[in-house]
Amino acid sequence: MQPPEDSPYLESIALIRTLPCLAEPGRIIVIGQPSRSLDDVLPYLATLPDVITYDPQQGALTFRRQRGFLTLYPDRVYFTQVADVEEGLALLGALVEAINATWAERAALAPARAARRAPRMMDVWSLLPQTNCKACGEPTCMAFAVALIQGQRTVDECTPLLTDEALADRRATLQAML
Repeated sequence: MQPPEDSPYLESIALIRTLPCLAEPGRIIVIGQPSRSLDDVLPYLATLPDVITYDPQQGALTFRRQRGFLTLYPDRVYFTQVADVEEGLALLGALVEAINATWAERAALAPARAARRAPRMMDVWSLLPQTNCKACGEPTCMAFAVALIQGQRTVDECTPLLTDEALADRRATLQAML
């Protein structure tokens, strides 16, 4: 059941559980349950920046956060690498606001209908110059590919991609991919 046209999509996301974060000891995973299904809003959220994967069949959407990830399902949300419960509650509150803001602007958005997947490391590496020049600060182009996927580096940090015009198409492909 859709809310009235002028009301928020979501009232709240309740914190239902925390787990230890295996990716970063000392941090937690925060699991929340939305006050209603996110099915109708997920295609609009999938148009936002920092989407890593979107599977409309399963209703799964994952975003890259500055630290960790946010994954949304119709009935659950997961934040990884959260400092503590207090930060988790703040993130859940901010997510409610973001969902409601996206829903309010849905008329201006074209909902995503196609699946989207994160680039694989080998896909990124194959587009790099593979010189292992270390100008980016990484020991190899493979390490740089991993850092790009994790959002720790940007394409512009690869000097050969920036300076060699013969690699301009690779640079453009990587920027679009990431």
